[in-house]
Amino acid sequence: MNLDAYKTLSVAVDSGIARITLDNPPVNVLSGTLIRELHEVLGALRDDRSVRVIVFSSANPEFFLAHVDIHILDEMDGLEELAGRSSGANLFQGVGELLRHQPQVTIVELAGKARAGGAEFVAAADLTFAARETAGLGQTEVLMGIVPGGGGTQYLRERVGRNRALELLLTADLVDADTAAAYGWINRAVPAAELGAVVDGVARKIAVLSPEIIAAAKRLVPPSDLTDAYQAEHDAWAELVSGPLPLRLMTRALEHGVQTPEGERDLESVMRAVATAVQD
Repeated sequence: MNLDAYKTLSVAVDSGIARITLDNPPVNVLSGTLIRELHEVLGALRDDRSVRVIVFSSANPEFFLAHVDIHILDEMDGLEELAGRSSGANLFQGVGELLRHQPQVTIVELAGKARAGGAEFVAAADLTFAARETAGLGQTEVLMGIVPGGGGTQYLRERVGRNRALELLLTADLVDADTAAAYGWINRAVPAAELGAVVDGVARKIAVLSPEIIAAAKRLVPPSDLTDAYQAEHDAWAELVSGPLPLRLMTRALEHGVQTPEGERDLESVMRAVATAVQD
């Protein structure tokens, strides 16, 4: 595996742990290129028995994965091949399926914010530890006039229950690490200064185990079969995203600084203002 072949992420492997750093400036959107490279690197690691754990972190301390790149809708024809490789109903669910079925244990080290497709990525990983002072999670798709299309509805229902899933989906609020942990969205909130050490400690404990033990544990605690649920989620997302409102909202969002650091720091306020202006 050529560890230097990627444009939007970097990889370092040591002592049974592959550390993947997401690096897609300025705010780490989940772009077509990043999705391709995630497919490539996870595929390359899949059969590497020397790697027991994969840790994901971000080169940007503010943003783990901001959300799916708004411009990706213009690239969908060129990404059909990737969508066809997974058991998800669409490209975005396919990213979650990669993570959910990776033979290694996948861990997210969440120092910054992850919204929409970024939050789906976090929930699809096996384990997540988040910085108490700086991390945030938000399933914010309704602010763009759509519903989650990358597995978010199902991941939330499994992790936090139906009532909290509806709260998170329909308020689109950014949730802090302590609340996310209390809801069951993540494993644990820890002080930011201790986040790296906590994740490293968990990763090293798992990495000394044999691949057979890890495989047995993951087989005995399997991810749910979401085939039908994925299709239902995709159909709802596709119907909404093809309407006129999401395009208007996304266009105005870009004009108001979304996908820049300034616009993403308080995305919810920006999008609520955009939604009000569009509806007036």
